[in-house]
Amino acid sequence: MPKLPYSFYQQEDVTSLAVQLLGKQLFTLIDGQLTGGTIVETEAYNGIIDKASHAYNGRFTPRTSTMYEDGGISYVYLCYGIHHLFNVVTNTKDNPHAVLIRGIEPTEGLSTMLVRRNMQSIAPRITAGPGALAKALGIDKNLNAKDLLGDEIWIEDNGIHFKSEQIIASPRVGVDYAEDHALLPWRFYIKGNKFVSKPNS
Repeated sequence: MPKLPYSFYQQEDVTSLAVQLLGKQLFTLIDGQLTGGTIVETEAYNGIIDKASHAYNGRFTPRTSTMYEDGGISYVYLCYGIHHLFNVVTNTKDNPHAVLIRGIEPTEGLSTMLVRRNMQSIAPRITAGPGALAKALGIDKNLNAKDLLGDEIWIEDNGIHFKSEQIIASPRVGVDYAEDHALLPWRFYIKGNKFVSKPNS
C-alpha cells in the first residue's frame, strides 16, 4: 500500500491533519520485525502559538529542533523519563506543528508486540496510549527525526475511512499546564474503539 507522501504531512491545518490520520496505518520495521496497526487516536499541537506545544513561543532546543523541519519526519521524545512518545512532524520548515499518535488498533506483528509489552495475550492496553503503542512498536529515541517515507517507520493509506459521526473531538490529555489551551478539543479518536486510551466515551 502507498506510504503517505510529503504533501500530506505538509498541510498547514494541523487539526484537520490529526483527523485525517485516523484510519491510516502506522508501521515500524526494526531488526526485521514488522509491527503496526490502524491509528485510532491522535492529538494536534499547533506550533508556536499553542501553549501545550514544546515549540510554544518559538522555543528551540536540541530536543525541539526536529519539530522545525519540513513535515514528514518523526519526533520521538521521552516523557517523565519513562515513556517514549511518537509524533508526526507536520507543516513546512520553521512551522513546528506536530501530531501525537495516542492509540492504534494492532494488525501486524502481534506476537512481537506481546513480547515487547511483556503480555500474554492481546488486550486493549497493548497499544492504547502513546507510551504503550511506542513500546509495542519498538519506538524509542533511535527513531527520532526519521524520514516517514523511509523503511524504518512509516504511515500508509489502506483506504480505511471513518465518518464524521464516528470521530470524537475532546480536550487533550495531560496538558493542564497549557492553561486555557488545555481545553481546546484537539484530541481525536474513534468512538467505541477499545484501543483508544482513557478517558474515552
